[in-house]
This record gives sequence, structure tokens and C-alpha cells, in this order.
Amino acid sequence: MKIRDKNHRRSHWLKRPMFSQQYRPWLIDNGSLTTRLHQRYANFSVKKVSLKYAKPFRDEASLLALKPHQRALIREVLLMGDNNPVVFAHSVLPRNALRGAWNKLGRLGNKPLGAVLFANPKVKRTPLEYKKLSCQHPISMRVAGHFNIQPKMLWARRSVFQLKCANILVTEIFLPQILEK
Repeated sequence: MKIRDKNHRRSHWLKRPMFSQQYRPWLIDNGSLTTRLHQRYANFSVKKVSLKYAKPFRDEASLLALKPHQRALIREVLLMGDNNPVVFAHSVLPRNALRGAWNKLGRLGNKPLGAVLFANPKVKRTPLEYKKLSCQHPISMRVAGHFNIQPKMLWARRSVFQLKCANILVTEIFLPQILEK
């Protein structure tokens, strides 16, 4: 089930979230983040930020075995808890993943991707990887652009979801507001 190639090591994602303190319970939970957020917040919603075809980051393309010039559907959403953003989700959906059983994934709008992925028992998930994102990381910069803030660091986790021959990458960035409740 490994999809990695020799360039994967350059991305510096970790197998364990070392020194993640209060974020650790959120990072290591293998279940559906959508379900967990529904349980925690009386008012849970998804707010679409961006949906467009673009080139994934180099480490994402490598992980999904995409050629450097290949475009994929990039979906970015905010997971909202009681009307506050708590998670920024960045998903990479290669064109071949948008066929067959997953042909509707590109048209989810404000529906949670996690609900679709965890509803199908045939979907397999690779082990979670973790990273403490610096303020210079491209995803941190995207988050900062939406909130007009410059976070010092953000914890993120990612994994690949697989169904038959189709793979999609989901990266979840935990915002400081998730620790407030």
C-alpha cells in the first residue's frame, strides 16, 4: 500500500507528532475528524475557501505519483466549530480520482469530505504523517491570508485515502481556536 518514492524524504513529514502538547489528541486520532468535530460543537459547518485545478506542492505530487506539471483539483475549506474556524483542510484530488465511485468529490461544496471518505468501508487510509508548519510554509501562508494573521507555527497532519486505484491526499491544519473549548 506504499505510494512513496525516493523524493518523499525531502518533505520532512514525521511518523509521530513530537512535542505537539495540547494538539496531540487531535493529531493522533485515526477516526473521522468530521465526526469528532460534530460531537464537540453544537454548530459544525464547512466553509468552502477555494476549489480550482492547480499544480500540487512538489511533495504532494510525489506522494500521489503525479508528474511535476500535472494539475489536480485542490480543495480548501475551513471546518467551523460554533462559527469559529478550527481546522483548515487542504485536499489534492487528481483527475483520475474524480471518476467512478468518487466522481462527485469535486462537487461537494460546503459538505465535509471526511463524511464521504469514512462512509465507504472500502476506502483505505495510509498512516498519518505530521508536521509543524512554519510561517513560511505555503499552506501556513494560505491560512495567514484568510485570517490576516501570521501564526508562528501550525500543526498539520496528512494521509492518503485510497479507493481501488484512485488516491487523494487530505491535509488538516489545526488552528489555535481548536484548543479554546
